[in-house]
Amino acid sequence: MYRFFASELRLVFGRRRNLLLLAVTAVFPLVIGIALRLAAPHPQGGGGGGGGTGAAFFDQLAGNGVFLTFIALSSLLILVLPVVVAVVAGDSVAGEAGYGTLRYLLAVPAGRTRLLAVKFGVIVTFGLCATFIVSAVALVAGAALFPVGPVTLLSGTTVSLPDGLLRLLFVTLYVAAAMAALGAIGLAVSTMTEHAIGAIATVMILVVASEVVDNVPQLAAAGPYLPTHWWLSFDSLLRVPVDTSTLLRGLLSFAVYALLFGSFAWARFTSADVTS
Repeated sequence: MYRFFASELRLVFGRRRNLLLLAVTAVFPLVIGIALRLAAPHPQGGGGGGGGTGAAFFDQLAGNGVFLTFIALSSLLILVLPVVVAVVAGDSVAGEAGYGTLRYLLAVPAGRTRLLAVKFGVIVTFGLCATFIVSAVALVAGAALFPVGPVTLLSGTTVSLPDGLLRLLFVTLYVAAAMAALGAIGLAVSTMTEHAIGAIATVMILVVASEVVDNVPQLAAAGPYLPTHWWLSFDSLLRVPVDTSTLLRGLLSFAVYALLFGSFAWARFTSADVTS
């Protein structure tokens, strides 16, 4: 199992396309940081004003470069990180089927469950890597471009820099969990086709449709059940007290999506004819 997983990791991280995706995720925080530094934003104080989470992050940036990480994560969650995960997840099974290599990976029927588990593990690892790259690059860029010190949270409370960095770690892990759920959706779609580009496009259409529906007031009742609804709820970690109920609801949503689509992928993949 470990050798299989390590081999799959080398395959995924060795592809130029995937390395380019990781490079893009590293460039975006730099571009955002430089653009905001040139724009010379002015601090607006500690209170989480009525301009929304994104506006609050921008207001805090001039006072503390740590907030560049939260800006980068919230900005890249709109499209870039989902694309990165969708490409790897959509290609995971459909790519193998399209190249004709899938049948050789399945020497025995019992190998299908193991293969699917390894594929999902690699998707989660890649999403985790991309998320941490965004956080790390944004943190370094923020420290280089803006002052760094005690962190004033969105609720107005000031905490020490180590406390702020710990919250940043939890925020990064929360976003990675959201991407893991998206990866499960992509894996399920990937088992339904032999065309990787079709699977990738389908996942992105689902993401965009979820975000659009989530922003229509008349459809607000459906919001909590959409896969993207809880993605930006990590701002609960940047308040005192931490809104644990919102965080838990978000994590529960991710777990439910991962379980449902993971089960669908397993049911589909273990019963599909991939030997013809």
